[in-house]
Amino acid sequence: MEMVVTEQRIPTTVEGPFEPVTRRFDPSLRRGSNDLPIDHPRLKKNVTSIFPEQIALAISSPTSMWVSWVTGDAKIGSNVTPLDPSSVDSEVWYGKQSGKYSSKRRGNSTVYSQLYPFEGLFNYTSGIIHHVRIDGLEPGTKYYFKCGDSSFLAMSEEHAFETLPLPSPTSYPRRIAVLGDLGLTSNTSTTVDHLIKNDPSLLLMVGDLSYANQYLTTGGKGASCYSCAFPNAPIRETYQPRWDGWGRFMEPLTSRVPMMVIEGNHEIEPQVAGITFKSYLTRFAVPSEESSICLAKGRPTSSGPHCDPLVDSSMAPWYNSYSSHYQEFECMRQEMEALLYQYGVDIVFSGHVHAYKRMNRVYDYSLDPCGPVYITVGDGGNIEEVDVDHADDPGKCPTAEDNIPEFGGVCHLNFSSGPAKGNFCWSKQPEWSAFRESSFGHGILEVVNSTSALWTWHRNQDIYKEESSGDQIYIVRQPELCSASPGLKVILFYNI
Repeated sequence: MEMVVTEQRIPTTVEGPFEPVTRRFDPSLRRGSNDLPIDHPRLKKNVTSIFPEQIALAISSPTSMWVSWVTGDAKIGSNVTPLDPSSVDSEVWYGKQSGKYSSKRRGNSTVYSQLYPFEGLFNYTSGIIHHVRIDGLEPGTKYYFKCGDSSFLAMSEEHAFETLPLPSPTSYPRRIAVLGDLGLTSNTSTTVDHLIKNDPSLLLMVGDLSYANQYLTTGGKGASCYSCAFPNAPIRETYQPRWDGWGRFMEPLTSRVPMMVIEGNHEIEPQVAGITFKSYLTRFAVPSEESSICLAKGRPTSSGPHCDPLVDSSMAPWYNSYSSHYQEFECMRQEMEALLYQYGVDIVFSGHVHAYKRMNRVYDYSLDPCGPVYITVGDGGNIEEVDVDHADDPGKCPTAEDNIPEFGGVCHLNFSSGPAKGNFCWSKQPEWSAFRESSFGHGILEVVNSTSALWTWHRNQDIYKEESSGDQIYIVRQPELCSASPGLKVILFYNI
């Protein structure tokens, strides 16, 4: 069944489940594009060493915000010496009026290294990474700020952000952008430019950010398939300057819109002594309980006493009808799905599969009006290209030996009941798969009230069309039917 776009009212999940729809890859488009070169204007460094760059915001709470940035020059080569983080201060000046900064806060600075004990591989040490938490802010208020070190007269240009409204039954973030598997390609540029036009108030990244691990340590050209291009690499190498390029590329957005990130498999980045996730954990202020964001009973809040404890979980999609990563995280689904159902989770966002997918409400592979709506947005535009093969296409069902997770066990199964009984793959698009499309894009979630939210997915090729959307639906909680939760709950998952 092919999707036909017409002028219609927006459907709601209450009207579901819907007949499965597939929109196949448009052959007039490219499946992917090359990475932007490191000297591209959007990636190269445009400030002198002591001035802030890669400025990024992250929500701490409705009354506090993290401001992060980088100073100094990263180093790469056989022998590298880290910069001294104490050599420069971490200051944020801020206030409610442009040019008038009534408050100041200081924070912490650090550096990290990516080290490889193999001959011929380059090592890396970062610039100085600064994190400052400013608190005592008023909810729903615009603030102007500068960051840097005033003793060197090295403050940034003025930027501005708006705090989230104080959680209440009638107060929500305006527009929450959701995207994953972004990378740094021409497709990435289209995704981010389209997203900026949609004016989000919060950005949620569901993993796989820079794709620095698609390169050798010596740089050169990135590969869409690392193991194919570099079969003799002694370790999964990375070219860490891609992280610096990614921070510069994102700064026009992240210096004014808070970004919350979740780690993906491309953030593992193993190095000496079994160290992993070093760049991710050092560069971002958000990998902590204090910074996690959820929608509890329809209200965006920080974690802790305001949120369901499940919101700190992270994984890749459980429900996936593409050949890529098919049943890869079946162990996790078997272990955790009942908890999500018990606590009334309504929307689950994930990445990892490079396509867009929205499920009907589902539980244990069966249609269920109280199960979550699983949405995969691993379609940000990375170098690994968009996925096009479905596991239910003739000859495209992977074997049980394929799709082994990088962490965790393997629990692949043949279905014991339903239309796929006795088989590893379905013979047609599963009934729980409401809509799937092989295109790059991003999504916007707009909370309407405590029981409903409007979800809109925008495909990249529609960027110049007014009011266009690839997929749109109201996701509605029915408290009279699903007593586990009276209000809407959203959870973000990704693979680690």
